[in-house]
Amino acid sequence: MKNILLSGANGRMGQVLQKLIGQHPDLEVAAGLDRHKDLNGAFPIYDSAADIKESIDVVIDFSHYSNVPELLNYCVDQQLPIVVATTGLTEETQMMLPVAANVIPVFYSANMSLGINVLIKALQSITPALEADFDIEIIEKHHNQKLDAPSGTALLLADAINDSCENKKDYLYGRSGSDLVNDRQQLGIHAVRGGTISGEHTVIYAGQDEIIELKHTALSRDIFANGALKAAVFLADQAPGLYSMQNLLDK
Repeated sequence: MKNILLSGANGRMGQVLQKLIGQHPDLEVAAGLDRHKDLNGAFPIYDSAADIKESIDVVIDFSHYSNVPELLNYCVDQQLPIVVATTGLTEETQMMLPVAANVIPVFYSANMSLGINVLIKALQSITPALEADFDIEIIEKHHNQKLDAPSGTALLLADAINDSCENKKDYLYGRSGSDLVNDRQQLGIHAVRGGTISGEHTVIYAGQDEIIELKHTALSRDIFANGALKAAVFLADQAPGLYSMQNLLDK
């Protein structure tokens, strides 16, 4: 049985994780971290990692990007593996990940969905054959409470495309104006916010008289939670290093 420290325990994803961990035969939430520490009585919840007394095997973080630096430092101090599933990390925080990974196993993905990560593999495969003759655009849609735009997943898809064509693309975030120059070197990334959309990402390859669309739709948050749990089980037995969903898919 692996004891989980759940960071962001009372948030939307934290509540989904609580449900799914309760159904998992090999995982248990030993403690939680959340600024609203009085909202749950199923396990101890703290508002500071320094106060945690329980024995922990692996940390799963679905909180707020501002919490990640302190949590990484805690995990390094305690020699704990950590799954960072929080999105919108600052560049400074992203630079902390490989540093921490010199000491502990760190798993990071901007999207924990297995489907999205298979889509990434598909983009890496087809982009080299299409990029010279097709315009490429990404459209992402999320609920109206999402704080960051474009989504971390949209940027993950864009980076997969760009890496596959020798970084020829310049990212263009939305379009506005009456005298636009639509250069094939541009990779347009567009964000839509509304309602309760869990997450939808469409990659469009538009050529002369033909269009290819690859689309992923998240029908519930369970897909992200399940991915994080798979990552936690995987990470618990790994040596220090920086891991991603691609490592999980390739194992």
